[in-house]
Amino acid sequence: MTTETPRRARAGLAVLCVVSVLASLELTVTHLALPAIDADLRPSATQLLWIVDVYAFLLAGSTLALGALGDRIGRRRLLMIGAGAYGVLSALAAYAPTPELLIAARALLGVAGATLMPSAFALAATMFRDARQRAVALGIVVASVAGGTAVGPLVGGALLERFWWGSVFLLGAPVMVLILVLGPVLLPEHRAARSAPIDLLSVGLSLAAVLPLVWGLKEIVADGVGAAALGAVVAGLVVGVVFVARQRSLADPVVDVRLFRDPAFSVIVATLTLGIFVLWAANYYVAQYLQLVQDLDPLEAGLWTAPSAFGVIAGSLLAPRLTRRIRPGVVIGAGLTVSMVGFVLLTQLTATSGLGLVVAGSVTVSAGLGPLMALATDQVVGAAPPERAGAAAALSSMAPQLGGALGIAVLGSVVAAVFRSADTGADTLGAAVASAEDPAVLAAAREAFTDGIAVAATVSAVLVSALAISVVTLSARRDSVVPTHRPRGRSA
Repeated sequence: MTTETPRRARAGLAVLCVVSVLASLELTVTHLALPAIDADLRPSATQLLWIVDVYAFLLAGSTLALGALGDRIGRRRLLMIGAGAYGVLSALAAYAPTPELLIAARALLGVAGATLMPSAFALAATMFRDARQRAVALGIVVASVAGGTAVGPLVGGALLERFWWGSVFLLGAPVMVLILVLGPVLLPEHRAARSAPIDLLSVGLSLAAVLPLVWGLKEIVADGVGAAALGAVVAGLVVGVVFVARQRSLADPVVDVRLFRDPAFSVIVATLTLGIFVLWAANYYVAQYLQLVQDLDPLEAGLWTAPSAFGVIAGSLLAPRLTRRIRPGVVIGAGLTVSMVGFVLLTQLTATSGLGLVVAGSVTVSAGLGPLMALATDQVVGAAPPERAGAAAALSSMAPQLGGALGIAVLGSVVAAVFRSADTGADTLGAAVASAEDPAVLAAAREAFTDGIAVAATVSAVLVSALAISVVTLSARRDSVVPTHRPRGRSA
């Protein structure tokens, strides 16, 4: 960011970073609190899963609709409404007396969270009109999201050392009060010049498409391919097709699907989705490797995953500076190539590799994907006309959610399938660790799991290599990697 950037804009960006950290922190902060919640509220196994997952479900399902709403009523106004609701709901979750009320509070927190991240991206894009400054600002917001997700288990662990389980939720309440005070002073208001009513049927269709799709994918990861989970995925895809068809017929759609007519825009959205596809999958099986193969407790595992989060942050912050000399498409392609090297390192994991190799591989993967997360978000938001920046920001927020859920489902299933094919006598490594009395049997189970990681990492390496080639080739063919809605600033 240059010295000409106004102080108010920098202070406003700091507010947006705090908002992004809190909204993403909620995705992982509950993980270490689950034993205490279980002991106090006595939820069923299904309720315990819903306590964890319902926030992400509602966050993903509500993002598109609320991003479009922000374009109509004002992005700062939506952010303030969401911040106020988030603070109240955080307190309700902290003091929930029953599992049912905790699940309800977490669900509503997901809706409130869906107002925060798209608003943060859209406001950052409108506060910094220069293309370079906007790219840096969005990179900082992306880094904040990555940082919030990464420090969630660490923050949760630190709070639980001294306080009760509700403290992990209560953190959001005082911070959101501060946002409500500073937001109107430091953040500009921005809305579409013409404010057409939002199409409620489109809102319903977006929820009906995303929620069963995400739920079905998570169920497939947890329990394998079942009729209910597969039916939910198919239903979500069918409703998604209906949603797209409706958007094409509307003069003022929730998502302007005409943007996808440009192959470059489609490629960058697909690259963002697939990049998070491999990243979340890697985080998923690396976390299991640390706990079940390396035998670390959850807090120790969280500490060893922190370096990979810092890799994402470093890549997100460095990429906009590189685009001053190199085209964004080339920077993204180079980052994907770095990530491919990280996946190659992960293919070499064994049950006795130790922590050095897994940390080196995961840090390299995340650092290479950091530029993609920052620059693709900038290009998706910048591709849309200013009056649709909120909807575009929502799309750039939802695409990773879907890609991540799909990545865990598909590549997590690959790891599980390789593990089961080894005939270890257990369906999962966790079950094998819990039941194995013979050290040789346990060692064989751990080796089978790392074999599965090697296969999944190989698939990921091939995928990111193909993405790198596609993005760099497209960048070489065009003056821009995205549609030319964005006249203000350097081309991609």
